[in-house]
Amino acid sequence: MPRPVTARNPGGDLPLQARKAFAFLIRLLPGVCAALSFALVLTGRLRELSAASWRDTAAVGLVVAALVATLARRVRRSTVGIPSTFRDDLEMGSLLIGAAYLMVQILGDGLFPVVYLLMAFLVAFLPRRTGAVLLAITLLFDAAHVLVPADRQPLVFLSHSAFLALFAALYHTVLAAQVARGRASEKAAVDRRIKEMEERARAYRLVSSGTEAGGEEDREAWLLASVTEIEGAVGSAIEVAEIALKTHTCAAFVLTSDDKALKLHDCRSASDFLKREAFPAGEGVLGGVLKRRAPVRLAGNLKCINYYEQTPAVRSVIAVPITESRGVGAVRGVLVADRLEAEPFGEDDERLLATVASEVLRAIEVERVLNYIRRARDEKDRLYKAIEELNGTSKTAEAVAVALDMARAMGRLDFAALTLVEEENGKRRHKVMQVAGVASGRALEGVEFPDNTGLVANVVRYGAPLPGRDVRQMDRPVVFDEETQLKGLASLKIVPLRAGERILGTLVAGTRRKNAFDEETVRTLEVLAMQGAQSILRASLFEQMERMATTDGLTGLYNHRTFQARCDEALLLARRYGKKMSLMLTDIDHFKSVNDTYGHPIGDVVLKGVAKILRQTAREADVVCRYGGEEFCVIMPETDMAGAKHIAERIRKEVQAAVFQTELGPLKVTMSLGVATFPDSGDDKQVLIDKSDQCLYYAKQHGRNQSVTVLEMESGGKLQVAAAG
Repeated sequence: MPRPVTARNPGGDLPLQARKAFAFLIRLLPGVCAALSFALVLTGRLRELSAASWRDTAAVGLVVAALVATLARRVRRSTVGIPSTFRDDLEMGSLLIGAAYLMVQILGDGLFPVVYLLMAFLVAFLPRRTGAVLLAITLLFDAAHVLVPADRQPLVFLSHSAFLALFAALYHTVLAAQVARGRASEKAAVDRRIKEMEERARAYRLVSSGTEAGGEEDREAWLLASVTEIEGAVGSAIEVAEIALKTHTCAAFVLTSDDKALKLHDCRSASDFLKREAFPAGEGVLGGVLKRRAPVRLAGNLKCINYYEQTPAVRSVIAVPITESRGVGAVRGVLVADRLEAEPFGEDDERLLATVASEVLRAIEVERVLNYIRRARDEKDRLYKAIEELNGTSKTAEAVAVALDMARAMGRLDFAALTLVEEENGKRRHKVMQVAGVASGRALEGVEFPDNTGLVANVVRYGAPLPGRDVRQMDRPVVFDEETQLKGLASLKIVPLRAGERILGTLVAGTRRKNAFDEETVRTLEVLAMQGAQSILRASLFEQMERMATTDGLTGLYNHRTFQARCDEALLLARRYGKKMSLMLTDIDHFKSVNDTYGHPIGDVVLKGVAKILRQTAREADVVCRYGGEEFCVIMPETDMAGAKHIAERIRKEVQAAVFQTELGPLKVTMSLGVATFPDSGDDKQVLIDKSDQCLYYAKQHGRNQSVTVLEMESGGKLQVAAAG
């Protein structure tokens, strides 16, 4: 049987709407109660409880209830990780301030210092913006409390305001100073830990003197992990030796990175007087082990124990060197064990301690290999990324910038520069394209210098990295030219930018670290320079092809095809923004007779000279093109007819004043010009071209060596014809 159809209740959504309305009212409650507390303070009826009505009492209870609910909501939200908003802070602070002033009015002004403490608390633990707003609210409450009553006390209000502002400022300043000190202390502790880790890593030969590449955070994390792993392995090995040999002290001393001192690395000892600071490596029993590079066993009344601050009555000692197995077996430290008993160590003890020393070395070697693998992997990833970014460049400036950035990152350079070389008439000329790093190097950008005996010129000349020796050993190294000196660099290397058999320039790399350019780093820079050279050459060829497609080969101006495109762009912008735009067509007067009299080579010289005058005389925003033959055109954006006339006259006078030297004597030419303006002369490109061409023809028909606008041509007014020659 089908169910009966019932009409839908249009009020079915009422419970949901009611809940939303109720939630909205609850959310308004803190603000309403804060305003209610201000109204209670303003009336002042709570100063005498006998004058307070039950409504006042209920209002106070409502304010207290809202404050408790707000604080509870704040605690509940903070426990689940929900951050407080500006509104939450403002509501809580306003309620606290209102409650404090209500308490002062009920219990008397003797409790007013509570307001000072509350303000200090709010400013200290809330954001600065919230604290400033709450300070203003407190002053408003104080004005209602002090200035509104009949016995208003402006001096009291001023003193309250001054103290409130003072408390707020002092607590904020003190808290900010404490936070700053805490951060500084934390940073100093972290720096000390990192420095200690780096020193231990250098002692283990996990890193060199500072040529590591890569991000600092990644590098520090690897160092910390590697050193921690080694320390754990060394500690375990020493513990095994202590238990097996039943020692008073079993300790590992490692040579510092300069091999001049020994420093305690780890120990298991019953004594509190082991030397914690570094001490000379050539003294005592440990120095003997290092010099002999062989184990030492001693027993009896020993006087050569030098690794204690206060030497106990050691009667027997055994020490073995921690020696690398690679190469000549460099000694990295000493593993020593001693006893207070007279029982001497035997050969089995020596073999055991030597085995423990080999385990210590094995842990160091494993981490060293892992670090080498990590460095090789990171270096390869960075190199691939550099090649990918270089291959993505299509402009010479982009390729130069990417190559320089990658070189700085991969070589950890403090200074880097990239130079390019050009050869004209058999003479080389170098140019510093871009500089990165030290601020003083910024002035080098764009500097050009001829071929000389400097390092950059020699790298281009011989195609090999220079200098071959430490830059500090050179008296006054000339990097670019005699006028340019680089200071503050402890290491310098210049590598050629080689693209096949061609050298395009150099990559100049410098750093404040000593001995920074080892063989691996130089090889990385060479590979990067080679990839950079390929990208620069490719970008240069692309730009050259682009220039050939858009410019005139003789004059270097834009060609006719580019003129058409740029004119369309200028017209589009003029229409869109309601601007003026002018177009100028020019023609060299009697140019055919110049070719017939002086020859076409001299005619080309004249064309190039006139093109140069046009380019130099026109404004930076103007577009100068060769229209064809001896005709040129200039597109002038945002230029009305009067402005175009002024520019045309300036060009005409410059051309008239120019002198071209030929075998038949000096040659001077003049120019006629026609000007049309959008939208006065027409709103179509072809119309503007035709109008300016008609003006040009009009100028030639009326004496040449003059500029004519459409308005002048159509009005038939008298033209100002300049005297030729």
